[in-house]
Amino acid sequence: MLKKTILLSIFTLILSVPNTATAQTIDRRPIVERNNPHVERIDSLSPLTVGNGRFAVTVDATGLQTYPEYYSQGVPLGTFSEWAWHSFPNTNGYKPAEVLLNHDFHRGHDEFYSSEFRQKGRQRDASNYLRANPQRMHLGCLGFDFGSVPQLADVRQSLDMWTGKVTSDFTHGGFRYHVETVCHPESDLIAVRISRQPSPTAAKRETDDQLMALNLRFPYPTGQHSDDACDWTYNSQRQSIRIISNDGHADELEIRNDTNTYYSAIAWHPVGTAKAKDRHSAIYTLRLNGNELSVNMTDNAEVVYGFSPTKDGLRTVASTSFSDVERASAAYWKGYWTRGGIVDFSRVSDPRARELERRTVLSQYLLGVNDQQCYPPAETGLTYNSWFGKFHLEMIYWHQAWQALWGHPEALEHTLDWYFRAEPMAREIARRQGFKGVRWMKMTDPSAAEAPSNVGSYLIWQQPHVIYLAELLYRAALADKNCGQQKADEILKKYAPLVEETAEFMHDFAERDSISGRYILHGYIPAQETLKADSVRNSPFELSYWLTTMRMAQQWRTRQGLPEMKEWNELINNLSPLPSKDGVYLTSEGAPLIGHTAEQTDSPKGDDKFASDHPMPLGAFGMLPESYLFTKAGMDSTYNWIVKHWNWQKTWGWDYPMTAMCATRLGRPDDAVNALLMPVPKNTYLNNGHNWQSDRLRCYLPGNGGLLTAIALMTAGYDSSTTKNPGIPTSWDVRWEGILPLP
Repeated sequence: MLKKTILLSIFTLILSVPNTATAQTIDRRPIVERNNPHVERIDSLSPLTVGNGRFAVTVDATGLQTYPEYYSQGVPLGTFSEWAWHSFPNTNGYKPAEVLLNHDFHRGHDEFYSSEFRQKGRQRDASNYLRANPQRMHLGCLGFDFGSVPQLADVRQSLDMWTGKVTSDFTHGGFRYHVETVCHPESDLIAVRISRQPSPTAAKRETDDQLMALNLRFPYPTGQHSDDACDWTYNSQRQSIRIISNDGHADELEIRNDTNTYYSAIAWHPVGTAKAKDRHSAIYTLRLNGNELSVNMTDNAEVVYGFSPTKDGLRTVASTSFSDVERASAAYWKGYWTRGGIVDFSRVSDPRARELERRTVLSQYLLGVNDQQCYPPAETGLTYNSWFGKFHLEMIYWHQAWQALWGHPEALEHTLDWYFRAEPMAREIARRQGFKGVRWMKMTDPSAAEAPSNVGSYLIWQQPHVIYLAELLYRAALADKNCGQQKADEILKKYAPLVEETAEFMHDFAERDSISGRYILHGYIPAQETLKADSVRNSPFELSYWLTTMRMAQQWRTRQGLPEMKEWNELINNLSPLPSKDGVYLTSEGAPLIGHTAEQTDSPKGDDKFASDHPMPLGAFGMLPESYLFTKAGMDSTYNWIVKHWNWQKTWGWDYPMTAMCATRLGRPDDAVNALLMPVPKNTYLNNGHNWQSDRLRCYLPGNGGLLTAIALMTAGYDSSTTKNPGIPTSWDVRWEGILPLP
């Protein structure tokens, strides 16, 4: 009977979801282009980024990276690639075993967690080193030699998201500059076209034979928690840059930072001549001084430069023209926009719809240039370093779930493959804590090593992500006529081992109460990180996520023709219900209903930890479907209580999409829109589309990804939704296509 039900649900899914290969009825280009960002002044919070999802370069108002120091406290001018990581020499021989702490959660076995130590001594030094290393490495900045203080006039800059090109016009030093900047879609390669002419309106004009000067600067890593990763102080003992080849119009360089070596190449077109015939001829002079390569050239120039972990990776730089990269970029981005999903708010008169569309389109672009890596993305992507550039596995849901829903499942699959490389480490973590299966860490790096943390090491809500995301890939394959069941079967076979091992840990982690017979969750820090591991029991989101994904894991077995795991069904059918009090679901079993009121800004009533940070009861029915663990009436009351009493000033960028998702499933579309546009600081979306959080965290891509996931639920709906656009106000005429529903 169960197999019959599963087949019926799959058949229903195929019939109900839009097919990404169907004819498109929405003209997508105007939607994208009317949301192109424009910059008209030097603004450290409005740089623009070009990239391909695995490599990205963020530029200032000059179209290059002329003022990295000035932008360092805003949205920094990053040059990052998925492969570029650095470690400071481990001269003291610190080892991960030195920072393990045995935490007794009364489960009858040792549980060793990678921890931060605060008291002076070797353990603190070891945890600090292991937490900071490796860190993502900034590769280099190409900019004009204009000095360190921005002095531009008449700035006119725009990003054409349809082609992936930044165009910059400005006046400096008596000249009017025009700069075009594009990124190659398949290589770590940037192409720039520069032209200038004397400005008739400039107050100051240099001599006509003055050459343009460009600097390609290579920073040494800083190793700081959150910064631009640029130490511009050159020390030949720790860093070396040398020219390893030159053919007259291209140079290749080797850059060494400690034991890390990478390569860069820069080429200019047309080929330089020894003597200028006139002011518009190309004269190129080069000078390498410490960590800076200076290039002088005349008024019209094309420059192509790039980076690679190997020397052979730069062979095409000298033979690549600006036009080559420009054409490739335009073709790539056209494919990106036409292949993926789109939402059109143009028929809605409500002014809020215009802002929602802006955020939606800019988020699609920013996640396209930052979040298609072979590793799970960092919270600031390839823009700048936060948490040392490491990535947080609990955020992969918010970064990338939308990709499977919006017609880009290949990007999600590219990232999920990292889990296979991380599996041995995840198995070892589970083993040292006395559990079966694999336990996915929170804060990690390409090696899958676990960064010491007194919070991250105890989180568990990242554990089910790989099951949920693999399920989204399976559903996306079924919905596409071009691949259909064949691709779905490939996904099933490929990810089944990860699904099985992940569920094995989840079953073992849950403990059956000898009195009630219910399975309980305890001994962890929930997604609402203000709560403590020793006191948390049965937090609502984790309970719902355990149920949803254990059901999915069981379904993956039956799809393969395997029998159901009886012990899994015991867990599935006997999980503890969401804890509640006075009709409201609590943040944890036994937690008080102590809230925050609008009149209280800094001094909420009682203990603020229970009504701040992520409002996860809403995630239990928003991110996740309805279940026997709660009632819709109870969740409706909980929604009302949280909206009124939560300290929204202490929430984060993805909390507002999560709230909108709960409102959608509760049948409250007006509240869903209000949640997405909640007027709190951390729901700010800058001119360039970045979700600003704080002076330290100036961009936050989980907020952008959360927005797109919420829009998918609000438009395409979910498996049991019965209305069109369930999260969109009935008076709004919103059109969309190419988006799939959520489970």
